[in-house]
Amino acid sequence: MPNEQYDIIVVGGGIVGLATAYKINLKYPDKKILVLEKESKVAAHQTGRNSGVIHSGIYYKPGSYKAKNCVDGRRELVAFAKEHNIKHDICGKIIVATKQSELDHMHKVFNNGLQNGVEGIELINANQIKEIEPYCTGIEGIWVPCTGIINYADVAEKYVELISALFKNSKVLTSYEVIAFEKHTDYTTVVTNKENFDAKYIITCGGLQSDRLARKEGVKTDAEIVGFRGDYYDLTEEGKYKVKNLIYPVPNPKYPFLGVHFTRMINGDTECGPNAVFVFKREGYGKTDFSLKDTAEAFAFGGTWKFFFDNWRFGLDEYRRAFSKKLFLQRLQALIPSLEMKDIKPGRAGVRAMLLSQEGKMVDDFKIEHQGNALHILNAPSPAATASLAIGTEVQKMATQYFSLD
Repeated sequence: MPNEQYDIIVVGGGIVGLATAYKINLKYPDKKILVLEKESKVAAHQTGRNSGVIHSGIYYKPGSYKAKNCVDGRRELVAFAKEHNIKHDICGKIIVATKQSELDHMHKVFNNGLQNGVEGIELINANQIKEIEPYCTGIEGIWVPCTGIINYADVAEKYVELISALFKNSKVLTSYEVIAFEKHTDYTTVVTNKENFDAKYIITCGGLQSDRLARKEGVKTDAEIVGFRGDYYDLTEEGKYKVKNLIYPVPNPKYPFLGVHFTRMINGDTECGPNAVFVFKREGYGKTDFSLKDTAEAFAFGGTWKFFFDNWRFGLDEYRRAFSKKLFLQRLQALIPSLEMKDIKPGRAGVRAMLLSQEGKMVDDFKIEHQGNALHILNAPSPAATASLAIGTEVQKMATQYFSLD
């Protein structure tokens, strides 16, 4: 039997891969598009394991892909959620400075927000912080009213539903793991664990596996994905009243993490976290999960060692907190001093894909590469979920240009 043929195959059923397929099909409804996901459901990794925040766009360097796509994507996402009755809440958040040394960077973040066109942001004093979050203590802060919360797995499922309902030639398949790509003159055979498919064009969007997929397809990239696990605690019923919505610290400018924060979830829970620790298994959500293959690859990559050398003190502190509830609580008490051990309980964990260069530097912006008949989304860190529709539009424009879809 000949392989089933498609115009485009998207590898990866996370929120960005699905948004990409959806946006290309909106522009070209007659194109036959297939999304392949190796897990038994879509959104199984980063999409379904993040904190569910609809990010404003305040943090990101003006002019970066992150800044533009976050602001545009947030507005589009909120409109999409309203149109399709996806539960969400634009509840706002505060970014809080707890010491003088944080004020310079806090004002830089505020100015980034102004330049990025983030609507409604304002500087607030200690009394205004208390008015918004009565149990939070800080010296100054930023009020960000357009930040919200949502369940991104629900958004991803809606993309699947729309792809299947609106475009008769397109579909999403789960439990199909891509093993190899076989290149032919004018098409590629995608080899999976179940059956093979042919496509004129390939788009990979594998999150934690993005570098491996790109290499399988033939890209020679000198950067590599390294995973960082984020552990969360939940506020107990006794502690929930101490947080109304979202409370963030001023981020450390040396690292692309936003710091341990408090997030009210759309299901009514409140999470505290995450930390950021190197993982010995790319999709390992337990503290002691280990993969020989993943660990060997990470340690064979020079960039990993350079990153460790440059950031050993940060890494050591994060590891200590990962195994100590007391130390984690102390970090949380910087924002809410009245928190006690009984107010928090262990929650879930997520793993964030971070693209590292050979020099050990984190690639902070979105990174999409084109080669031959393929596009590879190599780096789509936070706020990729918020920005998914905007990123989908960007990839659709690139596909139009490079794949001659018109």
